[in-house]
Amino acid sequence: MNRVATGVSAALLALAGPVWSDSSAPDPAALSRLVHQDCGSCHGLTLKGGLGPDLRAETLQHYDADVLKSVILDGIPGTPMPPWRPLLTEAEAEWIAQYLLKGSQ
Repeated sequence: MNRVATGVSAALLALAGPVWSDSSAPDPAALSRLVHQDCGSCHGLTLKGGLGPDLRAETLQHYDADVLKSVILDGIPGTPMPPWRPLLTEAEAEWIAQYLLKGSQ
C-alpha cells in the first residue's frame, strides 16, 4: 500500500508543475489551489483525511508552524508523505503551514 501511495505522490509531484513565480512572495491563489488539489489527493479534497491524515485547523492546532513547514518541505520518511522542497520555497511552505493552522476552508 505504501509503495502505491508513494508512487501516486511522486506522480502528482511530477504533474504539479511549478507553484513559484519569479517573485519571492508566495502566490496565495496558487498555494491554496495546491493545498486543495495536490495535498487533497491524499488528505481528501475537504482535507478531512483519506490516505493521509486530517489537515483541518482543529486537528493541527497542537503543531507548531515550524513543524508543519518541515513536514511539507522534507516529507515523512517511511510514509507516503513526499518532500515538497524541490517544488516549494521555504516562504511557500510557511504560507501553507499558516494557511492550514488558520483553517483553509
